[in-house]
Amino acid sequence: MRLTRRDFMQMAGLAAGSAWLTPSALARELRPENLLKFTPKGSLTILHTTDSHAQLVPIYYREPDANIGVGPASGKPPHLTGKEFLRYYGLKPGSLEAYAYSSDDYVALSKEFGKMGGYAYLMTLIRRVREERAGKVLYLDTGDTIQGSATSLWTRGEDMVRVLNHMKCDAMAGHWEFTYGEERVQELVKMMDFPFLAQNVHDATWGDRIFEPYTIKTANGLSVALIGQAFPYTPIANPRRFIPNWSFGIKEENMQSVVDEVRAKKVDLVVVLSHNGVDVDQKLVSRVKGIDVIVGGHTHDGVPKPIVVGNTLVIGSGCYGKFLSRLDLDIKGKKIVDYSYRLIPVMSEMIDPDPEMEQLIRKIRRPYQKKLDEVVCETESLLYRRGNLDGSFDELICDALVDHYGVDFAFSPGFRWGRTVLPGPVTAEDIYSQTALTYPNTYSTKISGKTLKDVLEDITDNIYNPDPYRQQGGDMVRSKGLDFTVKLSGTMGNRIHDLKVRGRKVKPNDEFTFSGWASMAEQPGPPVYDVVLDYARKKKKVRVTLDRPKLV
Repeated sequence: MRLTRRDFMQMAGLAAGSAWLTPSALARELRPENLLKFTPKGSLTILHTTDSHAQLVPIYYREPDANIGVGPASGKPPHLTGKEFLRYYGLKPGSLEAYAYSSDDYVALSKEFGKMGGYAYLMTLIRRVREERAGKVLYLDTGDTIQGSATSLWTRGEDMVRVLNHMKCDAMAGHWEFTYGEERVQELVKMMDFPFLAQNVHDATWGDRIFEPYTIKTANGLSVALIGQAFPYTPIANPRRFIPNWSFGIKEENMQSVVDEVRAKKVDLVVVLSHNGVDVDQKLVSRVKGIDVIVGGHTHDGVPKPIVVGNTLVIGSGCYGKFLSRLDLDIKGKKIVDYSYRLIPVMSEMIDPDPEMEQLIRKIRRPYQKKLDEVVCETESLLYRRGNLDGSFDELICDALVDHYGVDFAFSPGFRWGRTVLPGPVTAEDIYSQTALTYPNTYSTKISGKTLKDVLEDITDNIYNPDPYRQQGGDMVRSKGLDFTVKLSGTMGNRIHDLKVRGRKVKPNDEFTFSGWASMAEQPGPPVYDVVLDYARKKKKVRVTLDRPKLV
């Protein structure tokens, strides 16, 4: 039985009405006939979205089939995927929840349940909760929201500021937003009707705060401190040249001092808006005392149950507008005494869009619609990006780079953002969803065997270091023409084995040609979206094969 629009509206309005259900109860309760059993709880509701990457309209987005945790995180949320994920949370294979939360049977289930997300549909859900919980709702966003689409690239982020203003966002944090550059970020912040918060961004020379570290909101008579935490490794994960005068970092001591400052103001609740990633959030709140809730982004992890660390609830709300987190809190004596939570799948084909938001989105997209809708090729393969080890859309990008430059191999960064495309037509908008960044230029150059291994060692240490504070974001670099094995339990310099280029074993003094894009340094080559669009138009029909690293 499929959810109707009416069923789903009831789910959005009432789903947070009981404490976290046992897995078997969750599977029963999510059936449409049982959704009406839920009732609201407590005196405050927090709604949260993150990592939409400016996807204004409904999309397909396949969850990863590999999300590897190392050290203490091994085998624990958020590092569960597929059937292991479904078993852990007691979800039935083939169900709506299996489609929303996992990659299992993705193509078949996508045809049954359709696209997800879209801000007109999110707005419908948010409006419904606000009507039900009048005066008790705060809506928060934790960034990677004003970047990632063609329209955001072409409007330099203004499209999403207009959307978030219309949604009456209460506060946000950021990461990819900073890749517009210092001047443009400040312009965008001035356009916002809500605070852009970052306790950990300072002037690199003088140490002055660049943004407000926190704001205090009142909801239903409760005083709620909202503290911002920008992605701490922005100058490492993205080009330093965009933010040359700003310093970042986790800045634990500063966070503790900010928490202490707002606690001294006798607030009822302390909420951190974080773009650390779920693993880093867990470590942070184990070391910084006084945080009640941390709503997070960056790692795109949709976690159906809050992770409890000490007295702190850690929330991961997925990405791409697929989910709306709802957290109902019962607060007494400045403490959370009870809570309810639901990671609500935004099933856009089962919800009526909000008319005003739909009109705004049409207005934003109208000048670009013809360009976005161009069908550039057909794909015989499922094209996706998110995966700890590989992404088939990146293989298409690498194929295009190898074809354009005639090199031995190609690299594509392990970004997490980018639509999933089902077998069938591929549009220009699909390609821009993978490539629309402010440093898109491609390049080709030479590299020695030793340097190649060193580069891969550095990348894998970033991803698989057991200390979350040393994980600086992203999935494994994608490649075409490389074969290698990753030893997960290895240490820096000892994880990459059996490295080959086009089947040839790599020796330190060997020299190879390769191409890539999204370089930290300025590059002279054509933008990657032009390279891929030209390749797609030329090929007309594409099929990709994965060059997936082996694991030990």
